[in-house]
Amino acid sequence: MTNNTTSSKAASLLSMGKKILYAFVLFIALPLYLYISMPTLNFWFFSFPVGVATIAMTVAVLELSLAGRKSSLLAKISVFVLVLAILHIAITSVASWGLFRSSAYRGLIGTVAEKESRDFSNNIAPVSLDQVRIIDQEVAHRLGDKVLGEQPSLGSQVEVGTFNIQSINGQLYWVAPLLHDGFFKWWNKSEGTSAYIRVSATNERDVQLVTAVGGRPVRVKYQPNAYFGGNLERHLYLSGYATTGLTDYSFETDDSGHPFWVVSLYTNAVGFFGYNVYGVAVVNAETGEIQEYTPETAPTWVDRIQPKEMIEQQLGFWGKYIKGYINLSNEGKLEPTEGMSLVYGADGRSYWYSGITSVGRDQGTVGFVLVDTRNKSTTWYKQAGATEEAAMQSAKGKVQEKGYTASFPILYNINGVPTYVMSLKDKAGLVKMLALVSVEDYSIVGVGNNIKEAVRAYKEAYNGSGPNNNPNISSNSNVFTVESRIRRIATDIVGGTAFYYIYCDSPSDKIFIGSSTVSNELPISQVGDSIRISYNDARTAIIDMANFDNLNLNIKFSKDQQISNDNAPIDSPADTAQ
Repeated sequence: MTNNTTSSKAASLLSMGKKILYAFVLFIALPLYLYISMPTLNFWFFSFPVGVATIAMTVAVLELSLAGRKSSLLAKISVFVLVLAILHIAITSVASWGLFRSSAYRGLIGTVAEKESRDFSNNIAPVSLDQVRIIDQEVAHRLGDKVLGEQPSLGSQVEVGTFNIQSINGQLYWVAPLLHDGFFKWWNKSEGTSAYIRVSATNERDVQLVTAVGGRPVRVKYQPNAYFGGNLERHLYLSGYATTGLTDYSFETDDSGHPFWVVSLYTNAVGFFGYNVYGVAVVNAETGEIQEYTPETAPTWVDRIQPKEMIEQQLGFWGKYIKGYINLSNEGKLEPTEGMSLVYGADGRSYWYSGITSVGRDQGTVGFVLVDTRNKSTTWYKQAGATEEAAMQSAKGKVQEKGYTASFPILYNINGVPTYVMSLKDKAGLVKMLALVSVEDYSIVGVGNNIKEAVRAYKEAYNGSGPNNNPNISSNSNVFTVESRIRRIATDIVGGTAFYYIYCDSPSDKIFIGSSTVSNELPISQVGDSIRISYNDARTAIIDMANFDNLNLNIKFSKDQQISNDNAPIDSPADTAQ
């Protein structure tokens, strides 16, 4: 009787212990795991079957250990679920292998339109010189740290986040949030940090610590460095985004200056892999309000929807699997060059830029691609040229005695010519000079203390490279021709070269500049002469001449001289003027 009673009490205690244990797992351990780890609860995400397998194995072990030699129904179900989860992981992983899915991986980037370099100006318009980006991310961060250091009470509580380039009301800025610097500092300021930093990408003296917008103080409450409900990823996870992929948490502001986080939403298109963005979640950094958009409906101020790392990977697949998975000879294989930059097009949209090179080639490219950062439309411009690294080395070599380093090149349209533009910095990271390098021929380099000097030197180098070396110039660049009379003419010597400044009767809002490489008639022109000038639409008051003809001078050229004169200038000839 006593043994039966003891056995009954033991069974009762065991049953109660199991209930308490399962209650702990179900109501404490599992929610805590989801709250902290935030796995994606989606059948096609690797973390989901792994989590299911872990739970099933835990339950099976507990059941078998508590039930002794007997296996309960729950244990059998747990083992069955564990086996299914492992099979799902194994089968899907094999099915995701490039050997079987190379065409699917290659198609992730979408249709790649192929164009010749002469079509370049249709996408990337000539830029005003005062809008050329001279401040890179590294310099922006240094300037941001400096302005934060001028506020000791604030600088000791926060750290500067990642700077992102963005177009705000048509002007380029680097923007970065101020983030909590540790748990206790967050605890004291859980309502949010009180500012963000905005640095002009074109003027290193334009650095702003933005503490108020529209008369209201800034409070960046939701951020990656916050804890509990203020953590940006957890806020999204608990707001209905537990079943989708979240990536690329970019800090941006709208045109009014209000801070937001732009988060890309993605799915897996090839088994557990083949990440593909389908939309974006825009989170108000102050209130936590979330708005979801497709690439087509996102606000115009949102510059990033397609993450840079994802585009780099998809371009890699596109070039790698051009002949399928098995291609031992590397026939036709392409790959993006190291690094990728953000450029802005004629339509105001932003594009990821990357050079494209054949596998095995170090210095040369077979063209470059522009990928729309919103809808991922991709264009491949077929033009042999230099890699970004080669252009950087060429720019540094131009002033090698100074020991400067070059920033990563940014692609620009300089009078219809694809051109790398980069800053040259000293050892302290200060911008000392600017350099322009031709994409097609990296031996054509122009450097200067400012962008105007650099452009002028670049044109001189380009025009002096000879007709046999000049790349094909796009006839689509905006070239204008005017006939007028000289009202004033003056000379300025820069770097040993004489530049002639001409002010005409019309247009009266522009000053034209040129040297004798543009025309031998310039040095002998004078006030009152009738002239014809061709120029590119540089959108500035001071413009470099593409062609110059003094109509009062009746100079006859031989046939060979005429051919040489027609081929010399970098800009499109006058007969293409609009």
